[in-house]
Amino acid sequence: MKTILLVGIGTGNPEHVTIQAINALNRADVLLIPDKGESKADLAELRRDIVRRYATNPATRSIEFAPPVRDPSTPDYAARVADWHGELARQFGTLLDEHAPDGGTAAFLVWGDPGLYDSTIRIFDRLRAGAPDAYALEIIPGITSIQALTAAHGIALNRIGEPVHITTGRRLVEGDRHGDTVVMLDGQTAFAGLDADLDIFWGAYLGTSDELLIAGRLGDVAEKIVETRRLARERHGWIMDTYLLRVRE
Repeated sequence: MKTILLVGIGTGNPEHVTIQAINALNRADVLLIPDKGESKADLAELRRDIVRRYATNPATRSIEFAPPVRDPSTPDYAARVADWHGELARQFGTLLDEHAPDGGTAAFLVWGDPGLYDSTIRIFDRLRAGAPDAYALEIIPGITSIQALTAAHGIALNRIGEPVHITTGRRLVEGDRHGDTVVMLDGQTAFAGLDADLDIFWGAYLGTSDELLIAGRLGDVAEKIVETRRLARERHGWIMDTYLLRVRE
């Protein structure tokens, strides 16, 4: 049996990496690092930086791989994601066959936390379903973009006695907002069409040297966020952002 470690590495600041994560990196025989190409080269470089800083076991090897991308020609979102996950599961199985020794350990460096809006756990569940006795799975939690967002803005995530709702930009467009709402994966800037009197706490590249923060009444800052986001995406070739929407008190 091979052991798979899904190691949450935080949102881009190498100091987000926990002692538990460092120990996991150093007990792995191989570290598997995704490289999504030139447009997202700095994402791979951030992972390399973490490995250089913390992976001190001379027996640990690093292997980089190019993950597949979702097929935009598949019109149904759920089907598109399911097909993509299937491709990734097959690729991960091949990587483990080729690079992880029998009885050994392989670590995947997962952005943020493996349990929050990340599909790596589900992908490995697919892989293990086909070979239930071949792999053991361990999860090492990491700092999430939500934690980095609230820390950067100096606010608490929840208000006293109140819940917090977490959704995506795609669902927000469909009306999925309930009280204080954290929105992730909003490529369409869905906030722009909402009640202007909401407060928004927005952040991009959280935890990195490129961190961007904007907060205020939505009607006053929405255009600024849209333009800031556009320029940042042009500069970097990618953007990771999230925000909290809150009814004004």
